[in-house]
Amino acid sequence: MPTDDSQILAMIQKRVDAGDPVAIWDLGQLYCLGLLGLEKDTTRAVELYERAAELGAKEAHYSLGCVYNEGTDVEKDMAKALRHWEAAAMSGHVSARFNLGNEGSKAGYHDLALQHWLISSKMGHEKSLFTVKRIFIAGFATKADYAGALRGYQSAVEECQA
Repeated sequence: MPTDDSQILAMIQKRVDAGDPVAIWDLGQLYCLGLLGLEKDTTRAVELYERAAELGAKEAHYSLGCVYNEGTDVEKDMAKALRHWEAAAMSGHVSARFNLGNEGSKAGYHDLALQHWLISSKMGHEKSLFTVKRIFIAGFATKADYAGALRGYQSAVEECQA
């Protein structure tokens, strides 16, 4: 096991050089956050995320969605954010699915938003379940919607604990 930041970074770089999409995303995270002695560099992080996304890393698509949604160190671009969250969600990324529900709701696509939250609830996402419960109480989701989300959530949590 590595004992210091430089050894950890060297291990990650070795996997990056081998074309490992998860390692490429991980290095992007390190640049995005300025960790392990690397200076924060969002431009470099985005380059790495894009490379990892091209290689199929769902986390990279999710991270790109977040970067473009926030627009802090890059130009805010909701079309790109949504496109990347959609790719991540289609690969099974739960938080991307939740974010798509949130953005759908903001845009007035409440049925689509509910579908995203139902799916992510059934994948074990607690905030999605809470959101489905909240809109059920407000009268915008059915009892069957909430019951299905609750059963799916419980099943996912039990599966993770097994």
